[in-house]
Amino acid sequence: MHDNLFIPQDFLDDVKSYIPTHLKLEEFVAACKRPLRRSVRVNTLKMSVERFMEECRNRDWEIHPIPWCNEGFWLSRPSTEEETLPIGNTDLHLSGCIYVQEASSMLPPEALFQDLSKGQIVLDIAAAPGSKTTQIAAYMNNTGVLVANEYSSSRVKVLVANLKRMGVSNTLISHFNGNVFGDYMAECFDHILLDAPCSGEGTVRKDEFALKNWSIESNREIACVQKELIVSAFQALKVGGSLVYSTCTLTPLENHHVCQHLIDLYGDAVEIVSLENLFDEAKRSLTTEGFLHVWPQIYDSEGFFIARFKKRSSVIQKDPKTKKGTFPFQPLSKKESSLFTDTLKHQFGIANLPGRLYKNDKSIWLFPEKSDNILEKIKYQRLGVQLGSIHKNGYRIEHELATALGHLATKNTFVLTQIQAVEYFKGNDIWLDEPNSNKGEVILTLCGACVGLGKWQGDKIKNSLPRDLVLNGQLITW
Repeated sequence: MHDNLFIPQDFLDDVKSYIPTHLKLEEFVAACKRPLRRSVRVNTLKMSVERFMEECRNRDWEIHPIPWCNEGFWLSRPSTEEETLPIGNTDLHLSGCIYVQEASSMLPPEALFQDLSKGQIVLDIAAAPGSKTTQIAAYMNNTGVLVANEYSSSRVKVLVANLKRMGVSNTLISHFNGNVFGDYMAECFDHILLDAPCSGEGTVRKDEFALKNWSIESNREIACVQKELIVSAFQALKVGGSLVYSTCTLTPLENHHVCQHLIDLYGDAVEIVSLENLFDEAKRSLTTEGFLHVWPQIYDSEGFFIARFKKRSSVIQKDPKTKKGTFPFQPLSKKESSLFTDTLKHQFGIANLPGRLYKNDKSIWLFPEKSDNILEKIKYQRLGVQLGSIHKNGYRIEHELATALGHLATKNTFVLTQIQAVEYFKGNDIWLDEPNSNKGEVILTLCGACVGLGKWQGDKIKNSLPRDLVLNGQLITW
Protein backbone atom coordinates (compact mmCIF):
# COMPACT_ATOMS: atom_id res chain seq x y z
CA MET A 1 0.00 0.00 0.00
CA HIS A 2 1.20 3.55 -0.76
CA ASP A 3 1.78 5.11 2.67
CA ASN A 4 2.37 8.57 1.19
CA LEU A 5 -0.41 8.52 -1.38
CA PHE A 6 -1.65 12.04 -2.04
CA ILE A 7 -5.25 12.44 -3.27
CA PRO A 8 -6.59 16.01 -3.08
CA GLN A 9 -10.14 16.39 -1.85
CA ASP A 10 -10.88 18.68 -4.81
CA PHE A 11 -9.93 15.84 -7.11
CA LEU A 12 -12.24 13.39 -5.32
CA ASP A 13 -15.07 15.91 -5.45
CA ASP A 14 -14.55 16.18 -9.19
CA VAL A 15 -14.45 12.40 -9.62
CA LYS A 16 -17.80 12.13 -7.85
CA SER A 17 -19.35 14.17 -10.66
CA TYR A 18 -18.48 11.68 -13.41
CA ILE A 19 -17.67 8.26 -11.94
CA PRO A 20 -20.06 5.71 -13.52
CA THR A 21 -23.03 4.76 -11.37
CA HIS A 22 -22.02 1.09 -11.26
CA LEU A 23 -18.67 2.00 -9.66
CA LYS A 24 -18.07 3.22 -6.11
CA LEU A 25 -15.75 6.03 -5.11
CA GLU A 26 -14.51 4.03 -2.11
CA GLU A 27 -13.42 1.18 -4.38
CA PHE A 28 -11.60 3.66 -6.63
CA VAL A 29 -9.65 5.08 -3.68
CA ALA A 30 -8.88 1.61 -2.35
CA ALA A 31 -7.58 0.54 -5.79
CA CYS A 32 -5.37 3.64 -5.96
CA LYS A 33 -3.77 2.66 -2.65
CA ARG A 34 -2.77 -0.79 -3.89
CA PRO A 35 0.66 -1.13 -5.50
CA LEU A 36 0.54 -1.68 -9.25
CA ARG A 37 1.18 -5.19 -10.50
CA ARG A 38 4.24 -5.49 -12.72
CA SER A 39 3.43 -6.34 -16.31
CA VAL A 40 5.62 -7.09 -19.31
CA ARG A 41 5.09 -7.48 -23.02
CA VAL A 42 6.91 -10.07 -25.11
CA ASN A 43 8.68 -8.50 -28.08
CA THR A 44 7.79 -10.87 -30.91
CA LEU A 45 10.41 -9.27 -33.14
CA LYS A 46 12.92 -11.17 -30.97
CA MET A 47 11.11 -13.93 -29.09
CA SER A 48 7.93 -15.96 -29.41
CA VAL A 49 5.34 -15.98 -26.65
CA GLU A 50 5.82 -19.75 -26.33
CA ARG A 51 9.58 -19.35 -25.80
CA PHE A 52 8.94 -16.64 -23.19
CA MET A 53 6.55 -18.89 -21.27
CA GLU A 54 9.17 -21.65 -21.29
CA GLU A 55 11.80 -19.21 -20.01
CA CYS A 56 9.49 -18.20 -17.17
CA ARG A 57 8.94 -21.81 -16.15
CA ASN A 58 12.70 -22.39 -16.06
CA ARG A 59 13.22 -19.29 -13.88
CA ASP A 60 10.28 -19.79 -11.50
CA TRP A 61 8.75 -16.57 -12.76
CA GLU A 62 5.01 -16.57 -12.20
CA ILE A 63 2.98 -15.13 -15.08
CA HIS A 64 -0.70 -14.48 -15.76
CA PRO A 65 -1.98 -13.47 -19.20
CA ILE A 66 -3.34 -9.96 -19.73
CA PRO A 67 -6.77 -10.47 -21.36
CA TRP A 68 -6.46 -7.75 -24.01
CA CYS A 69 -2.93 -8.46 -25.24
CA ASN A 70 -1.72 -11.88 -26.36
CA GLU A 71 1.88 -10.81 -25.75
CA GLY A 72 1.21 -9.24 -22.33
CA PHE A 73 1.62 -10.85 -18.91
CA TRP A 74 1.47 -9.85 -15.28
CA LEU A 75 4.73 -11.12 -13.82
CA SER A 76 6.17 -11.80 -10.37
CA ARG A 77 9.64 -13.14 -9.56
CA PRO A 78 11.09 -14.98 -6.54
CA SER A 79 11.71 -12.55 -3.68
CA THR A 80 15.45 -13.31 -3.54
CA GLU A 81 15.84 -12.39 -7.21
CA GLU A 82 13.59 -9.35 -6.86
CA GLU A 83 15.79 -8.00 -4.06
CA THR A 84 19.10 -8.45 -5.84
CA LEU A 85 18.51 -8.17 -9.59
CA PRO A 86 16.43 -5.38 -11.19
CA ILE A 87 14.28 -6.76 -13.98
CA GLY A 88 15.90 -4.23 -16.33
CA ASN A 89 19.22 -6.02 -15.79
CA THR A 90 17.94 -9.49 -16.64
CA ASP A 91 18.98 -11.20 -19.86
CA LEU A 92 15.42 -11.19 -21.23
CA HIS A 93 15.23 -7.41 -20.86
CA LEU A 94 18.77 -6.56 -22.00
CA SER A 95 18.31 -8.68 -25.11
CA GLY A 96 15.11 -6.82 -26.04
CA CYS A 97 12.90 -9.88 -25.66
CA ILE A 98 10.60 -8.15 -23.17
CA TYR A 99 9.44 -4.60 -22.46
CA VAL A 100 8.29 -3.67 -18.96
CA GLN A 101 4.98 -1.99 -19.81
CA GLU A 102 1.88 -1.23 -17.76
CA ALA A 103 -0.98 -3.47 -18.77
CA SER A 104 -3.44 -0.66 -19.59
CA SER A 105 -0.95 1.01 -21.90
CA MET A 106 -1.05 -2.07 -24.13
CA LEU A 107 -4.69 -1.27 -24.96
CA PRO A 108 -4.21 1.65 -27.45
CA PRO A 109 -1.87 -0.29 -29.81
CA GLU A 110 -4.20 -3.27 -29.48
CA ALA A 111 -7.10 -1.06 -30.62
CA LEU A 112 -5.02 0.17 -33.56
CA PHE A 113 -3.93 -3.38 -34.38
CA GLN A 114 -7.49 -4.24 -35.41
CA ASP A 115 -6.88 -2.36 -38.69
CA LEU A 116 -3.13 -2.82 -39.22
CA SER A 117 -1.77 -4.74 -42.18
CA LYS A 118 1.65 -5.11 -43.77
CA GLY A 119 3.18 -2.29 -45.73
CA GLN A 120 1.13 0.55 -44.25
CA ILE A 121 2.28 4.01 -43.11
CA VAL A 122 1.53 4.62 -39.43
CA LEU A 123 2.09 7.61 -37.14
CA ASP A 124 2.67 7.57 -33.37
CA ILE A 125 2.35 11.25 -32.43
CA ALA A 126 3.67 11.13 -28.85
CA ALA A 127 6.00 8.17 -28.95
CA ALA A 128 8.51 8.29 -26.06
CA PRO A 129 9.62 6.31 -24.20
CA GLY A 130 8.61 3.77 -26.84
CA SER A 131 6.39 1.16 -25.18
CA LYS A 132 3.51 1.65 -27.61
CA THR A 133 5.81 2.41 -30.57
CA THR A 134 7.65 -0.88 -30.17
CA GLN A 135 4.35 -2.70 -29.68
CA ILE A 136 3.03 -1.27 -32.96
CA ALA A 137 6.30 -2.11 -34.76
CA ALA A 138 5.99 -5.70 -33.58
CA TYR A 139 2.38 -5.86 -34.81
CA MET A 140 3.62 -4.49 -38.17
CA ASN A 141 6.40 -7.10 -38.11
CA ASN A 142 8.86 -4.31 -39.03
CA THR A 143 7.16 -3.82 -42.41
CA GLY A 144 5.82 -0.58 -43.85
CA VAL A 145 6.73 2.72 -42.19
CA LEU A 146 6.18 3.84 -38.60
CA VAL A 147 6.76 7.56 -37.97
CA ALA A 148 7.54 7.99 -34.26
CA ASN A 149 7.26 11.60 -33.13
CA GLU A 150 8.35 13.03 -29.78
CA TYR A 151 8.26 16.68 -28.73
CA SER A 152 10.70 16.43 -25.79
CA SER A 153 14.38 16.45 -26.76
CA SER A 154 15.51 14.39 -23.77
CA ARG A 155 12.81 11.79 -24.36
CA VAL A 156 13.86 11.36 -28.01
CA LYS A 157 17.12 9.84 -26.77
CA VAL A 158 15.24 7.33 -24.63
CA LEU A 159 12.97 6.50 -27.57
CA VAL A 160 15.93 5.81 -29.87
CA ALA A 161 17.60 3.60 -27.26
CA ASN A 162 14.45 1.50 -26.81
CA LEU A 163 13.92 1.13 -30.56
CA LYS A 164 17.48 -0.16 -30.91
CA ARG A 165 17.17 -2.59 -27.99
CA MET A 166 13.88 -3.98 -29.29
CA GLY A 167 15.19 -4.48 -32.83
CA VAL A 168 12.82 -2.04 -34.54
CA SER A 169 13.88 -1.16 -38.08
CA ASN A 170 10.84 0.44 -39.78
CA THR A 171 10.79 3.82 -38.01
CA LEU A 172 11.37 7.42 -38.99
CA ILE A 173 11.81 9.56 -35.87
CA SER A 174 10.68 13.20 -35.77
CA HIS A 175 10.89 15.87 -33.08
CA PHE A 176 7.96 18.29 -33.31
CA ASN A 177 4.91 19.55 -31.54
CA GLY A 178 2.34 17.04 -32.77
CA ASN A 179 0.08 19.81 -34.08
CA VAL A 180 2.28 20.19 -37.20
CA PHE A 181 1.24 16.94 -38.89
CA GLY A 182 -2.10 18.18 -40.14
CA ASP A 183 -0.39 21.09 -41.88
CA TYR A 184 2.64 19.30 -43.32
CA MET A 185 1.43 15.72 -43.85
CA ALA A 186 -2.26 15.96 -44.72
CA GLU A 187 -3.80 12.53 -45.42
CA CYS A 188 -0.43 10.75 -45.45
CA PHE A 189 -1.08 8.03 -42.85
CA ASP A 190 -3.10 4.83 -42.98
CA HIS A 191 -3.42 4.77 -39.18
CA ILE A 192 -2.49 7.06 -36.29
CA LEU A 193 -2.04 6.63 -32.56
CA LEU A 194 -2.39 9.75 -30.44
CA ASP A 195 -1.52 8.77 -26.88
CA ALA A 196 -1.91 12.36 -25.78
CA PRO A 197 0.01 14.18 -23.04
CA CYS A 198 -2.38 14.41 -20.10
CA SER A 199 -2.78 15.11 -16.40
CA GLY A 200 -1.97 11.49 -15.51
CA GLU A 201 -4.82 10.96 -13.06
CA GLY A 202 -4.76 7.23 -13.77
CA THR A 203 -1.12 6.75 -12.74
CA VAL A 204 -1.33 7.17 -8.95
CA ARG A 205 -0.70 3.47 -8.35
CA LYS A 206 2.70 3.89 -9.98
CA ASP A 207 3.41 7.44 -8.80
CA GLU A 208 1.96 8.30 -5.40
CA PHE A 209 2.53 12.02 -6.03
CA ALA A 210 0.95 12.09 -9.51
CA LEU A 211 -1.88 14.31 -8.21
CA LYS A 212 0.31 16.69 -6.24
CA ASN A 213 -0.26 19.59 -8.63
CA TRP A 214 -3.76 18.60 -9.73
CA SER A 215 -6.29 21.31 -10.51
CA ILE A 216 -9.39 21.57 -12.68
CA GLU A 217 -7.81 24.62 -14.34
CA SER A 218 -4.84 22.47 -15.38
CA ASN A 219 -7.22 19.85 -16.80
CA ARG A 220 -8.83 22.51 -18.97
CA GLU A 221 -5.46 23.84 -20.18
CA ILE A 222 -4.25 20.36 -21.11
CA ALA A 223 -7.53 19.66 -22.89
CA CYS A 224 -6.92 22.66 -25.17
CA VAL A 225 -3.60 21.12 -26.23
CA GLN A 226 -5.25 17.73 -26.74
CA LYS A 227 -7.92 19.24 -28.98
CA GLU A 228 -5.24 20.76 -31.20
CA LEU A 229 -3.47 17.42 -31.40
CA ILE A 230 -6.54 15.34 -32.25
CA VAL A 231 -7.53 17.77 -35.01
CA SER A 232 -4.00 17.65 -36.45
CA ALA A 233 -4.03 13.86 -36.28
CA PHE A 234 -7.37 13.61 -38.07
CA GLN A 235 -6.17 15.93 -40.83
CA ALA A 236 -3.04 13.78 -41.29
CA LEU A 237 -5.14 10.61 -41.58
CA LYS A 238 -6.03 9.10 -44.94
CA VAL A 239 -9.68 8.59 -45.81
CA GLY A 240 -10.62 5.13 -44.56
CA GLY A 241 -7.86 5.17 -41.99
CA SER A 242 -8.22 4.74 -38.23
CA LEU A 243 -7.24 7.08 -35.40
CA VAL A 244 -6.85 5.85 -31.82
CA TYR A 245 -6.94 8.53 -29.13
CA SER A 246 -5.84 7.61 -25.61
CA THR A 247 -4.77 9.09 -22.29
CA CYS A 248 -3.73 7.76 -18.87
CA THR A 249 -6.18 10.11 -17.18
CA LEU A 250 -9.79 9.85 -16.04
CA THR A 251 -11.49 13.21 -16.43
CA PRO A 252 -14.01 13.62 -19.27
CA LEU A 253 -12.47 17.06 -19.91
CA GLU A 254 -9.41 15.34 -21.41
CA ASN A 255 -11.24 12.35 -22.81
CA HIS A 256 -14.89 12.46 -23.87
CA HIS A 257 -14.89 16.23 -24.43
CA VAL A 258 -11.80 16.07 -26.64
CA CYS A 259 -13.41 13.34 -28.73
CA GLN A 260 -16.63 15.34 -28.95
CA HIS A 261 -14.63 18.35 -30.14
CA LEU A 262 -13.41 16.32 -33.12
CA ILE A 263 -16.95 15.16 -33.91
CA ASP A 264 -18.37 18.68 -33.59
CA LEU A 265 -15.70 20.00 -35.94
CA TYR A 266 -15.92 17.39 -38.71
CA GLY A 267 -19.36 15.83 -38.31
CA ASP A 268 -20.07 12.92 -40.63
CA ALA A 269 -16.40 12.65 -41.62
CA VAL A 270 -15.81 11.12 -38.16
CA GLU A 271 -17.06 7.64 -37.38
CA ILE A 272 -16.76 6.23 -33.87
CA VAL A 273 -15.66 2.60 -34.00
CA SER A 274 -16.90 0.82 -30.88
CA LEU A 275 -14.33 -1.03 -28.80
CA GLU A 276 -16.98 -3.33 -27.36
CA ASN A 277 -15.39 -6.43 -28.86
CA LEU A 278 -11.73 -5.51 -28.38
CA PHE A 279 -11.44 -8.31 -25.78
CA ASP A 280 -13.77 -10.51 -23.76
CA GLU A 281 -14.19 -8.19 -20.77
CA ALA A 282 -14.22 -4.89 -22.67
CA LYS A 283 -17.89 -4.25 -21.84
CA ARG A 284 -16.94 -3.67 -18.20
CA SER A 285 -15.30 -0.37 -19.16
CA LEU A 286 -17.36 0.50 -22.25
CA THR A 287 -19.01 3.93 -22.44
CA THR A 288 -22.28 4.63 -24.23
CA GLU A 289 -20.27 6.13 -27.12
CA GLY A 290 -18.19 2.97 -27.58
CA PHE A 291 -15.03 4.24 -25.85
CA LEU A 292 -13.15 2.37 -23.11
CA HIS A 293 -12.98 4.30 -19.81
CA VAL A 294 -10.71 2.08 -17.71
CA TRP A 295 -10.89 2.73 -13.97
CA PRO A 296 -8.14 1.19 -11.77
CA GLN A 297 -10.56 -1.10 -9.90
CA ILE A 298 -12.07 -2.69 -13.03
CA TYR A 299 -9.07 -4.71 -14.21
CA ASP A 300 -6.68 -4.00 -11.31
CA SER A 301 -4.58 -1.74 -13.54
CA GLU A 302 -3.79 1.90 -14.16
CA GLY A 303 -6.59 4.19 -15.25
CA PHE A 304 -6.82 4.73 -19.00
CA PHE A 305 -9.07 6.01 -21.78
CA ILE A 306 -9.16 4.70 -25.37
CA ALA A 307 -11.26 5.80 -28.35
CA ARG A 308 -11.09 4.70 -31.98
CA PHE A 309 -12.32 6.64 -35.02
CA LYS A 310 -12.49 6.03 -38.75
CA LYS A 311 -12.16 8.83 -41.31
CA ARG A 312 -15.07 8.59 -43.70
CA SER A 313 -14.28 11.57 -45.98
CA SER A 314 -11.68 14.28 -46.59
CA VAL A 315 -11.67 17.41 -44.48
CA ILE A 316 -10.77 20.87 -45.74
CA GLN A 317 -7.09 21.71 -45.35
CA LYS A 318 -6.98 25.48 -44.79
CA ASP A 319 -3.26 26.18 -44.84
CA PRO A 320 -1.10 23.29 -46.11
CA LYS A 321 2.63 23.79 -45.57
CA THR A 322 5.77 22.37 -47.12
CA LYS A 323 9.18 21.78 -45.60
CA LYS A 324 12.01 24.15 -46.49
CA GLY A 325 15.59 23.07 -47.04
CA THR A 326 17.26 20.23 -48.89
CA PHE A 327 17.02 16.56 -47.96
CA PRO A 328 20.42 15.61 -46.44
CA PHE A 329 20.47 12.01 -47.71
CA GLN A 330 20.94 10.50 -51.14
CA PRO A 331 20.38 6.97 -52.38
CA LEU A 332 23.45 4.78 -52.59
CA SER A 333 24.52 4.24 -56.17
CA LYS A 334 24.22 0.76 -57.66
CA LYS A 335 27.98 0.30 -57.35
CA GLU A 336 28.06 1.47 -53.73
CA SER A 337 25.06 -0.65 -52.82
CA SER A 338 26.62 -3.70 -54.46
CA LEU A 339 29.92 -3.25 -52.61
CA PHE A 340 28.22 -2.80 -49.23
CA THR A 341 25.76 -5.66 -49.62
CA ASP A 342 28.60 -7.91 -50.81
CA THR A 343 30.40 -7.06 -47.56
CA LEU A 344 27.38 -8.06 -45.48
CA LYS A 345 26.90 -11.24 -47.49
CA HIS A 346 30.57 -12.20 -47.12
CA GLN A 347 30.74 -11.52 -43.38
CA PHE A 348 27.28 -12.53 -42.17
CA GLY A 349 25.56 -14.29 -45.05
CA ILE A 350 22.91 -11.56 -45.17
CA ALA A 351 21.68 -11.73 -48.76
CA ASN A 352 18.80 -9.24 -48.87
CA LEU A 353 18.02 -6.06 -46.96
CA PRO A 354 14.40 -5.05 -46.22
CA GLY A 355 14.51 -1.48 -47.48
CA ARG A 356 16.57 1.04 -49.47
CA LEU A 357 20.13 2.12 -48.80
CA TYR A 358 20.90 5.83 -48.41
CA LYS A 359 23.97 7.72 -47.30
CA ASN A 360 24.64 10.95 -45.46
CA ASP A 361 28.29 11.94 -45.88
CA LYS A 362 30.02 8.64 -45.02
CA SER A 363 27.28 6.98 -42.97
CA ILE A 364 25.08 4.29 -44.56
CA TRP A 365 21.42 3.95 -43.59
CA LEU A 366 18.64 1.53 -44.40
CA PHE A 367 15.32 3.34 -44.86
CA PRO A 368 12.03 1.46 -44.45
CA GLU A 369 10.23 0.22 -47.53
CA LYS A 370 7.52 2.59 -48.84
CA SER A 371 9.07 5.59 -47.07
CA ASP A 372 9.89 7.48 -50.30
CA ASN A 373 6.61 9.39 -50.43
CA ILE A 374 7.03 10.97 -46.99
CA LEU A 375 10.80 11.41 -46.70
CA GLU A 376 10.74 15.09 -47.65
CA LYS A 377 7.45 16.10 -46.02
CA ILE A 378 9.10 17.09 -42.73
CA LYS A 379 12.57 17.16 -41.21
CA TYR A 380 13.33 13.92 -39.37
CA GLN A 381 15.58 13.47 -36.38
CA ARG A 382 16.56 9.97 -37.46
CA LEU A 383 15.60 7.77 -40.40
CA GLY A 384 15.67 4.00 -40.41
CA VAL A 385 18.70 2.05 -39.22
CA GLN A 386 22.36 3.05 -39.41
CA LEU A 387 24.12 -0.02 -40.80
CA GLY A 388 27.66 1.25 -41.21
CA SER A 389 30.02 3.92 -42.42
CA ILE A 390 32.43 4.23 -45.34
CA HIS A 391 36.19 4.09 -44.68
CA LYS A 392 39.07 4.17 -47.12
CA ASN A 393 39.76 0.49 -46.40
CA GLY A 394 36.14 -0.64 -46.60
CA TYR A 395 33.25 -0.33 -44.15
CA ARG A 396 32.74 -0.14 -40.41
CA ILE A 397 29.63 -2.02 -39.32
CA GLU A 398 27.43 -0.37 -36.68
CA HIS A 399 25.90 -1.89 -33.52
CA GLU A 400 22.36 -1.30 -34.83
CA LEU A 401 22.85 -3.65 -37.76
CA ALA A 402 23.16 -6.48 -35.24
CA THR A 403 20.17 -5.52 -33.05
CA ALA A 404 17.80 -4.81 -35.97
CA LEU A 405 18.95 -7.18 -38.71
CA GLY A 406 21.15 -9.73 -36.97
CA HIS A 407 18.41 -12.35 -37.23
CA LEU A 408 19.10 -12.46 -40.99
CA ALA A 409 22.70 -13.62 -40.46
CA THR A 410 23.62 -17.19 -41.33
CA LYS A 411 27.26 -17.09 -40.23
CA ASN A 412 29.65 -15.31 -37.87
CA THR A 413 27.21 -15.37 -34.97
CA PHE A 414 28.11 -16.32 -31.40
CA VAL A 415 25.82 -17.44 -28.56
CA LEU A 416 26.76 -15.75 -25.27
CA THR A 417 26.66 -17.66 -22.02
CA GLN A 418 25.25 -15.77 -19.04
CA ILE A 419 28.78 -15.15 -17.72
CA GLN A 420 29.94 -13.88 -21.11
CA ALA A 421 26.85 -11.71 -21.44
CA VAL A 422 27.61 -10.06 -18.09
CA GLU A 423 31.10 -9.20 -19.35
CA TYR A 424 29.73 -7.93 -22.66
CA PHE A 425 27.22 -5.52 -21.10
CA LYS A 426 29.92 -4.28 -18.71
CA GLY A 427 31.99 -3.34 -21.75
CA ASN A 428 34.60 -6.06 -21.35
CA ASP A 429 36.03 -8.36 -24.01
CA ILE A 430 34.77 -11.95 -24.18
CA TRP A 431 37.34 -14.68 -23.63
CA LEU A 432 36.87 -17.90 -25.56
CA ASP A 433 37.47 -21.47 -24.39
CA GLU A 434 39.44 -22.13 -27.56
CA PRO A 435 41.18 -19.82 -30.07
CA ASN A 436 39.14 -19.02 -33.16
CA SER A 437 40.47 -18.44 -36.66
CA ASN A 438 37.50 -16.35 -37.86
CA LYS A 439 38.10 -12.75 -38.89
CA GLY A 440 36.09 -9.53 -38.78
CA GLU A 441 32.82 -8.76 -37.02
CA VAL A 442 30.64 -11.26 -35.20
CA ILE A 443 26.99 -10.88 -34.17
CA LEU A 444 26.38 -11.77 -30.53
CA THR A 445 23.15 -13.40 -29.34
CA LEU A 446 21.49 -13.84 -25.95
CA CYS A 447 18.22 -15.69 -25.28
CA GLY A 448 18.09 -16.32 -29.03
CA ALA A 449 18.07 -12.57 -29.77
CA CYS A 450 20.80 -10.46 -31.35
CA VAL A 451 22.24 -7.96 -28.86
CA GLY A 452 25.28 -6.43 -30.57
CA LEU A 453 28.63 -6.76 -32.29
CA GLY A 454 32.08 -7.99 -31.44
CA LYS A 455 35.23 -8.65 -33.41
CA TRP A 456 37.05 -11.97 -33.65
CA GLN A 457 40.56 -11.74 -32.17
CA GLY A 458 41.98 -15.23 -31.76
CA ASP A 459 41.27 -16.30 -28.20
CA LYS A 460 38.73 -13.52 -27.51
CA ILE A 461 35.98 -11.41 -29.02
CA LYS A 462 36.72 -7.71 -28.79
CA ASN A 463 33.77 -5.80 -27.35
CA SER A 464 32.09 -3.34 -29.76
CA LEU A 465 29.25 -2.25 -27.45
CA PRO A 466 28.79 1.55 -27.73
CA ARG A 467 30.10 3.24 -24.59
CA ASP A 468 26.76 4.84 -23.78
CA LEU A 469 25.21 1.37 -23.46
CA VAL A 470 27.77 -0.02 -21.01
CA LEU A 471 26.11 -0.96 -17.70
CA ASN A 472 27.35 -1.18 -14.12
CA GLY A 473 25.93 -3.12 -11.21
CA GLN A 474 24.40 -6.56 -10.88
CA LEU A 475 23.52 -8.10 -14.26
CA ILE A 476 21.70 -11.24 -15.37
CA THR A 477 22.73 -13.56 -12.49
CA TRP A 478 21.78 -13.33 -8.82
